[in-house]
Amino acid sequence: MEITTFKLAKGLIVEDFIAANADIDIWLSRQPGFQSRRIAELDDGSIVDMLIWDSVANGTDAAERIMVEMGHSPVHAVIDQRSVVWRIAKVQRQTGPGSFDHLA
Repeated sequence: MEITTFKLAKGLIVEDFIAANADIDIWLSRQPGFQSRRIAELDDGSIVDMLIWDSVANGTDAAERIMVEMGHSPVHAVIDQRSVVWRIAKVQRQTGPGSFDHLA
């Protein structure tokens, strides 16, 4: 699981960030191990960008390449780069549809 939090550049809103991600979404969809992405806005205006990968290795590999391969993306201009906090973690437990079938 990859979680990045940040503030937007002054005067911008979450819809600006989402619109600026069109090329990033296409790029992500082509990356090995990419499963899903969620973008959320916290009460203080911070953005939470969460990506689910098949493995830490796939997520780390993509994170290492994205700035080179997608450095031209308009998304970089909408982020206050000084506020970015990026982390990737191995998922230890997952729940969801079918997760509790063994309890039945």
